[in-house]
Amino acid sequence: MFNKHGRLATITGLGIGLPDTVLTNHDLEKMIDTSDEWIRERTGIRERRIAGPQQATSDMAAVAAKMAMEQAGVEPGEIDMIILCTVTPDRFVPMGASNLQEKINATRAAAFDLNAACSGFLYGMAVAQGLIFSGRYQKILLVGGETLSRIINYQDRNTGILFGDGAGAAVVVPSDDEHGLLAYDLGCDGSGGDLLQVPAGGSRIPATRESVEQGLHFVQMRGNEIFKLAVRAMVRSVDQSLADAGLTREDIDWVVPHQANQRIIEAASSRLGVGRDKVIINIDRYGNTAAASIPIALYETAQRGLLKEGDIVALTGFGAGLTWGSAIIRWGRLGE
Repeated sequence: MFNKHGRLATITGLGIGLPDTVLTNHDLEKMIDTSDEWIRERTGIRERRIAGPQQATSDMAAVAAKMAMEQAGVEPGEIDMIILCTVTPDRFVPMGASNLQEKINATRAAAFDLNAACSGFLYGMAVAQGLIFSGRYQKILLVGGETLSRIINYQDRNTGILFGDGAGAAVVVPSDDEHGLLAYDLGCDGSGGDLLQVPAGGSRIPATRESVEQGLHFVQMRGNEIFKLAVRAMVRSVDQSLADAGLTREDIDWVVPHQANQRIIEAASSRLGVGRDKVIINIDRYGNTAAASIPIALYETAQRGLLKEGDIVALTGFGAGLTWGSAIIRWGRLGE
């Protein structure tokens, strides 16, 4: 077992925060040269949630966090650390995690943002495990939250159809038994960074009239190139995590993947030899919510009563950076 010399980190509460506004494929037909059939065939998406004009990432993250804390039986003042995984904080300074800390009144928690794009929640799980292993932190609030609609060009058919907004949260605590995060694997290939990017807004290309007019503050993606890389990386990463946990593909009860594209999910699960009945897919209702997609899917899986104590759950994802990761969890009980 990867953490055989220390306590495992386990999830004891889950929550989600979703905008009320639904943007369907039929709505997009009025905005882009596309069709419902074209989108569903290529992505599996039927609709996605879009934040309201006054709604930001920390607002949805706070809803998810409160739900997760309530399920875990944890008060805001008990949270030691907040990790907000996001590429769309409310603003660059201060960090989004500090906005979240204020909204939920977690006054004694340290807080920081983590940007690993769609792999963010997996990176966050690894960080939470390390913090718990240190013995210094006992109750960690891990949130993936995105308002991707703010950085999407809805005239670009390649990206305008894919993304949605939302947040998912988990309360992570030390395990008192064999349940929890058994192993994880993380990776990055910076040479592929230009395949999925927002070119402007940072120190390389600061915001100017010209950068805005050129659409450089919107997501740009070369999807065909990413597809093959994503499938290979996700499969390799799951295999590595399984090996570190002393398990095999046959031990997997559930795969909860990042919801990027249904074709990617199906290709990766097929290569892993995992049946469709063991793979969680909700991209049809939410689109790609980046760092929020895995915790949202995990929450829904738990709410449906599919996760049983002792189940082996494989989380895996791939995103901008290029980043990827996986985590193997032996599922425990939610709540106190």
